[in-house]
Amino acid sequence: MPQDPIAAWHELVERRSADGLEALVDEHAVFYSPVVHTPQTGRAVTVKYLAAALQVFATDDFTYVRQVKDENNAVLEFEVELDGIQVNGVDMIRWNDAGKITEFKVMLRPLKAVNLIHQKMAAMLQAR
Repeated sequence: MPQDPIAAWHELVERRSADGLEALVDEHAVFYSPVVHTPQTGRAVTVKYLAAALQVFATDDFTYVRQVKDENNAVLEFEVELDGIQVNGVDMIRWNDAGKITEFKVMLRPLKAVNLIHQKMAAMLQAR
């Protein structure tokens, strides 16, 4: 039976580690960033963005506050405070029958939070 990708994702977030992330993401996955205009396609780039996000959001304050899930889709609402700014966002995740993430879309609010995450993610991605 395929793994539950949402349970696996929650475990990665809880551990604040990207170990196992590559195995969780389908080779043709698409990542939709709240600050990048075009979809990012492929396992390597999706893992790169998600690993950077795990580092940027890795605080004791990060929490998922709501989850809506069906057979192959989930919407996870989160909250975190970074640099004194309250960030509210949604991870929209789709996976295939093999339990591999095929699409990961992130939406953020308010505008101050979007700008802050843009800066932090750019710095994290450049450092990698």
